[in-house]
Amino acid sequence: MTTLQPVRGTHDLLPEDMRRHRRVVETAREVAERFGYLEIETPIFEFSEVFKRTLGDTSDIVTKEMYSFTDRGGEGLTLRPEGTASVARALISGGLAQHLPLKFFYHGPMFRYERPQKGRLRQFHQIGIELLGVKEPAGDVEVIATGHGILSELGLADRITLEINSLGDGESRQAYRTELVRYFGGHRDKLSQESRERLERNPLRILDSKDEGDRRIVAEAPLFGDFLNEASRDFFAAVTRGLDALGIPYRVSPRLVRGLDYYCHTAFEFVTDTLGAQGTVMAGGRYDGLIETMGGPATPGVGWASGIERLAMMLAETPAARRPVAVVPVGDEAQAPALKLAHGLRKAGFAVELGYGGNMSKRLKRANRLNASVALLMGEDELKGGVVTLRDLDKGSQETVALDALKDRLAGYR
Repeated sequence: MTTLQPVRGTHDLLPEDMRRHRRVVETAREVAERFGYLEIETPIFEFSEVFKRTLGDTSDIVTKEMYSFTDRGGEGLTLRPEGTASVARALISGGLAQHLPLKFFYHGPMFRYERPQKGRLRQFHQIGIELLGVKEPAGDVEVIATGHGILSELGLADRITLEINSLGDGESRQAYRTELVRYFGGHRDKLSQESRERLERNPLRILDSKDEGDRRIVAEAPLFGDFLNEASRDFFAAVTRGLDALGIPYRVSPRLVRGLDYYCHTAFEFVTDTLGAQGTVMAGGRYDGLIETMGGPATPGVGWASGIERLAMMLAETPAARRPVAVVPVGDEAQAPALKLAHGLRKAGFAVELGYGGNMSKRLKRANRLNASVALLMGEDELKGGVVTLRDLDKGSQETVALDALKDRLAGYR
């Protein structure tokens, strides 16, 4: 019989992994709320057109990595490979444009058929924020500051560098595109087949090529910054001034680009050298043309997404599990009162471990394995006196506590 295994590129989040995962999500949610971002959840799958329109028919994600299928009704559906497109679709289908500006936080699983390696899975999880309806550079500053705040709260900021660049406005982008076509056209015979195809459709995508031959040509390509018009330079200067004012360190990275036409102005990544090849832990930018590309009203937007698994791997330590209170009945007569006591303590907000059988010795051993902070012993004498024997499992001390005073006495063990 074949031994069942998880699908390649997926993994189980067991309790220790889950505590790291939750630490990232809960920290991100709390920090995002301070900046006014409200939580949103979109479906795990969308009509395939949602992602084909936003990611481009020729992108690697669309052509090689999407999990797409036809359902029984003949609809073409795709498991979401990223979150921004789904949030943009929600704005359009929900008629939310009348409520702009909108600030959303999300988290959840994403799916891409990639080669699994450290920090990269086929089912992975992301946190992200989207700021919709704000065209000013102050929006870019706030979005970056929110991401930096989350990384700081997680204790990661000193191991991460913010890289930032300007993609300019439409005019600047067209000027740069024209120069790229001229430059790469002079090296056409040395480009990979994929990059030669991109040269005709979207030359900026060549800048993202992983082919070693292409990388050598890209290293000498013109820089986007040399083609920014005055308005684009002013926008970028306003963003960097805002970061300076907040004391957020950054490094201008001239080769940092985005290949799709609806991206503009600010592009940024938080990167680290502690995860090997998978060094980007948070990436984002401005996408003023996205929602219009999807058939919605022209709506400026800026946001970022971050891989939860990568952030969880970087946490200095695993958050401790909550320590329970162990209720230990001694003898058959104590079983029902112990059950009632455990139930009452749980309703009062305590984590309680009762156990399912065994003598006092076995139950205490189990309590120790679960790292219980205290054991409450209930035997014949305790039942008669309306008390419990409280044993501190760290100190080894014990005392008698009246049942009506027990919740107050346990306050320090909550």
